[in-house]
Amino acid sequence: MSTPAAPCLAAPPGPRHGRATGWRRVARFLRGQRGNSTVEFALLFPAFMAIFASTFESGLLITRYAMLDRGLDLAVRELRLNTGASFSHEAVRARICANTLILPNCEKGLHLELVKIPRSGWTMPDARAQCVDRTGEINPTLRFTPGDANDVMFIRACYVVDPIFPTFGLGSTVNRDASGAMRIVATSAFSNEPL
Repeated sequence: MSTPAAPCLAAPPGPRHGRATGWRRVARFLRGQRGNSTVEFALLFPAFMAIFASTFESGLLITRYAMLDRGLDLAVRELRLNTGASFSHEAVRARICANTLILPNCEKGLHLELVKIPRSGWTMPDARAQCVDRTGEINPTLRFTPGDANDVMFIRACYVVDPIFPTFGLGSTVNRDASGAMRIVATSAFSNEPL
């Protein structure tokens, strides 16, 4: 029967040998290629997502503006040609909303102004549009006067809508009101036809 050989005990490495091994590990770690794609993904993914979200948000915003502008033009055509007929704010708003299919909650988020432009000084209304305030219970005072024959009229439609991505990309940088809604404003001017 043979006896097992005693394990060979190596002498512990000296301080120089241990330091060299540590530096080799660090150098091997710095030269390594593992995880490069993860680092690139972590750095570039948020930028690509911000570009995607901003592209989607701006495309939807432009489409909503174009539809609001088209709906306003169709309603203005009826206002201009039907001089003498009584148009209420609600009737014109309903006509605009019927022609804009992509505006969610159009009746609640749309506010109109219709004012006469005096020919003496051609003074335009205030540049700031009056929009629906969703934080309060009181809506702005309506200025909706259809005018008489040959009057030059100015109409402005302001629509408030929430951004799709309110905290990311373009949705976080656009001007918003206290409720977090963006404002889309379309304007037009026309002359009432003579009776």
